[in-house]
Amino acid sequence: CHLIHYLRLSHHLLVLNYLICTFDKLKSISSEDINITDAVFDGVEVRVFEPPAKRDEKLKRSVVYIHGGGWALASARTSLYNNLCRIMAESLNAVIVSVEYRLVPEVCFPEQFHDALRATRHFLQPDVLAEYSVDPSRIAISGDSAGGNLAAAVCQQLSKDEQLTVRPKLQALIYPVLQAFDFNTPSYQQNMNMPVLPRYVMINYWIDYFNGNYDLAHSLLINNHTALDVGQALSFRGRLNWTSLLPSSFKKNYKPVIQTTGKAEIIQEIPGLLDVRAVPLLAENETLQLQPKTYILTCENDVLRDDGVMYAKRLENAGVEVTLDHFDDCFHGCMIFTMWPTDFSAGIQTRNSYIKWLDENL
Repeated sequence: CHLIHYLRLSHHLLVLNYLICTFDKLKSISSEDINITDAVFDGVEVRVFEPPAKRDEKLKRSVVYIHGGGWALASARTSLYNNLCRIMAESLNAVIVSVEYRLVPEVCFPEQFHDALRATRHFLQPDVLAEYSVDPSRIAISGDSAGGNLAAAVCQQLSKDEQLTVRPKLQALIYPVLQAFDFNTPSYQQNMNMPVLPRYVMINYWIDYFNGNYDLAHSLLINNHTALDVGQALSFRGRLNWTSLLPSSFKKNYKPVIQTTGKAEIIQEIPGLLDVRAVPLLAENETLQLQPKTYILTCENDVLRDDGVMYAKRLENAGVEVTLDHFDDCFHGCMIFTMWPTDFSAGIQTRNSYIKWLDENL
C-alpha cells in the first residue's frame, strides 16, 4: 500500500483495490447459522447478514456497519469484513447491514458520505425494517477507521433530520478518523511512522478523498492550512483544542504545532477540510447534543487515537453518554485481523470488547 502510494502508480488505489478484491472478494454464501444476501438500498449496494428466527422471537436488533479503508480500499464482501459481520450477526443475534459505498477514485467526497447516508436512511424506513423483522428501537450505526468517520457523519446528519421516524439507538466507532484540522496531535506525533497507518499515508488518504493535489501534503503535515491567519479555520479552533480535550496521559510532553502564517488557498482549494460531513469532530455543540449513546474504541499505537478521544470528550461535554474503550497495546486496523494468517490477539481482544458493549447496550 505504502509503496504504491509512494510510486503514484496509474492510480495507486485502483491498483491496490483491484489486488485486494481479485483475491479476496467473496460471494454471498449463506449457512445454516446466517443467511447472507446482497441487496440495493436506494441505489447503494449492501450485504445483509440475517440469523435464523428463534421460536417466539418477533423482532431482532440490528447494526448498520460501514467498513474502513481510507474511503478507497476494501469492501463489504472481502473476507475480513464478511467474517466480522457474520460473527456480529451470530454473537448478537442481530441483522447486520454492511454498506458497500463507492470508493476513491471512482468518486470522492461527498459521495461516500451520501452513499452511506442513503443506504442507512433507506434501512430506517419502517416498511424496510419490517421486511427484515428489525426492532426500530434497537438499531446501531457503526464503522471502523474511515467507516467510523462515515458512521459519525451519518449519525450527525440523521439526528437533525426531522422527517425520520426512526433513528439509531447507538453509535459505535472503531478507531475513527474524525478530523483533518491538526496533523500534529500527540498521537500523530507519537505514531507518525507506525506501521499500518503512518501519518503521511493518512494525509494522502485525505487528499485522495478530497480529490486534492499531493503537492499540498507537506503544508498539511505542518498545519499550514489551519494557521492563525487562515480566517476560515478560526471559528473551528476551539472545537479541536487537544490541550484541553486530552488527558495528560495522552498529551505526554508533546507541544501544539500552530503556524502563525499559513496558506489560506489550501482551504479554498479543498473546502472539505472544514466540512463537518467529512470532519465530524468539528461539529457544533448543538449537533453533538443530539447524538445517541456512543462507544469509541481507540488504540495507543495509532495516529488516530486522539481523534477518537477528543470526540468522546466533546460528546461527553455535550451531555451524551460515552464509553471510551482504549487499548494500550493495540494498533490501527487490528480488529479485522482475526483470521489466519493475520489472526492477532489484538484483533480478538478488541472485537470481543466491541461486541460485548453492543450486546449489553443494544
